Amino acid sequence: MRDHTYRTTISWAGSTGAGIRHFSRTHRAVVDPGIELEVTADPHFRGDPDRLNPEQLLVLAASSCQLLSFLGAAARAGVDVLSYEDQALGTMPVTRGPMSITEIRLRPRIGVAAGTDHEQVRELVEEGHRNCFIANSLNSRIEIDPSIETAADDGREG
Repeated sequence: MRDHTYRTTISWAGSTGAGIRHFSRTHRAVVDPGIELEVTADPHFRGDPDRLNPEQLLVLAASSCQLLSFLGAAARAGVDVLSYEDQALGTMPVTRGPMSITEIRLRPRIGVAAGTDHEQVRELVEEGHRNCFIANSLNSRIEIDPSIETAADDGREG
């Protein structure tokens, strides 16, 4: 079996000659099959607030991977998931040493078909987390706090 590979290209042009406060942080990112993004630094690090930054992309990758891993687990288990929305939050404490995103909090709101066992859905969320490629690749703590709602939910868990 061959390894899965993921190609990206980053390019930047400008000048750092005027010092740390003056060079552009905006750069071009291309991922196969030719999708282009303009990426920059976090605004706290002199990036453009109207562009994506690597920290946002990391949190997005963790959230997206959890979604896909969970949906796969649910489909294999025969659980009918109707909707999923996550408002993820990554935290990078300001420290003197090397900075890192130390925690990613995922808060998916999951809609399921009537009659679905909510405890089984919680177990599938955990299975998705265990199988999430991105989560397995990071040192950050990833917390998942799902909210599960049945279609036309009357507030009672199934």
